Amino acid sequence: MDPHSPSPNVPVPAVDPAWRGPIRVVVEPPRRGWIGSAARWILMIVLVLIVIGLFYGDDSRISEEWYALEKAADNKIAIVSLDGTIFGEEGFVKDQIDWVRDDDAVRAIVLRIDSPGGTVSGTDAIYHRLKKLVRDKEIPLVVSMGGIAASGGYYVAMAAGDVENTIYAEPTTWTGSIGVIIPHYNVAKLLARWDIEDDSIASNPLKMMGSPTREFPEPIRAEERKILEGLVQSSFDGFKEIVLASRKALREDKQKQEIAFSGRIFTGKQAQENLLVDRIGYLDDAIDRALELARLDKDETQVVEYKRPVGAVEMLLFGAQSRAPRIGWRSLVDATVPRAYYLCTWLPALAPMAR
Repeated sequence: MDPHSPSPNVPVPAVDPAWRGPIRVVVEPPRRGWIGSAARWILMIVLVLIVIGLFYGDDSRISEEWYALEKAADNKIAIVSLDGTIFGEEGFVKDQIDWVRDDDAVRAIVLRIDSPGGTVSGTDAIYHRLKKLVRDKEIPLVVSMGGIAASGGYYVAMAAGDVENTIYAEPTTWTGSIGVIIPHYNVAKLLARWDIEDDSIASNPLKMMGSPTREFPEPIRAEERKILEGLVQSSFDGFKEIVLASRKALREDKQKQEIAFSGRIFTGKQAQENLLVDRIGYLDDAIDRALELARLDKDETQVVEYKRPVGAVEMLLFGAQSRAPRIGWRSLVDATVPRAYYLCTWLPALAPMAR
């Protein structure tokens, strides 16, 4: 087909046969519909919101909201939330602890836990921050367990201390899972099938402990396992010490300890039967207990909770009650690091972070 010939769909005007000059055909582009215009406007609005969020976003990391009882009261009970997997001591949990520390009106804390646990170090750091907060302010702490308060979530609950009736679990709560895990997946044989070899150079073979891509000879493999098992046992012993220091009844019952420290999950009722929780109840029941321990009058106390501000972009993309998912290089790196977890899951590093 001649590239200079007109398209068959384009009408060609009549031409005088005597005309010998060039013929020029002008094709008018189709008019854009309203859908294209709307898409351009939406894209422009999103870009403007992103710029506003970057340069004029709210710098505050936390805000206080009324939850229950008397709004104008001077005394406060603070609900501190631990929600999601624990990867470190920083983040929203620390922000709440710092906020409570600076608020002289807070007379008691209700720790609301909905977490499967997390890293050993991050879990222990949050536990000790809460213990120090309660000790410094000389106020009671009552725990309210939500859907799950397992492994490291249960560990943090021990911040309530050895005080009667301070750990409440809902009937549908899953808790327990007291134990330690170092996830390890060996894909060396799979890589060998693909003719891929791990040729990393290390100062000592044990420097590569936990590598999923290196198949060690038996003497080194046995030594690696022995070392990792020792790390797990050490962390497990620390976990049990924390639990026994806070659970007097369990401390005096060796038979219950064997059940409690088996690593299994318990329902709220089973946890109560095995001395891991004190009462079956909801958040409001924990608030009532906090009022009692702090010797506060309902008519002179307000209950507050803490929220993180949601920016304009997050509001648009994820809604007023949501947060942008925290998936980044840290999550990817954590997936490759041999790490001990107080965590109720088989794939720790890809679980959502604590909020």
